[in-house]
Amino acid sequence: MKDLHDVVRTKTALAPAAMTTIAGRAGKIIDTFGYGGVEFALAYGAVTATNATITPVLLEGSVTGTMTSVADADMLGTEALAALPAQATSRTSGTGKNVTTRLGYKGSKRYVQLNIASSAVTAAVIVSAVATLHSPNVAPTVNP
Repeated sequence: MKDLHDVVRTKTALAPAAMTTIAGRAGKIIDTFGYGGVEFALAYGAVTATNATITPVLLEGSVTGTMTSVADADMLGTEALAALPAQATSRTSGTGKNVTTRLGYKGSKRYVQLNIASSAVTAAVIVSAVATLHSPNVAPTVNP
């Protein structure tokens, strides 16, 4: 049997919380030192606003104070595919609400951050993200 448990490490990238402002939410900065990449799993709760677009924005940096947008070539998937698009009608569970998406990072910068932007105040929707660091330099990984 293959073992995934000992070759990945998970960290909270974006704690579960409501989207209370259009300004969005800043995620935690993830240190990728010792790993070959990171995969973000985003979870979107029930959305009541039909006009809301919720979009992840992936940033990178060699130091935490100078984070910039990640080039498309350094992403696995796209921010648009990992987003929750606006819908004209009420959302369906598993399609426009209560869904998960993912976005990968394969760039060379040490630090990455996943932020969330919203086109409308959607206080009812809970958004969260988990970062899964993979391809470690040394395995097995710690299990905190």
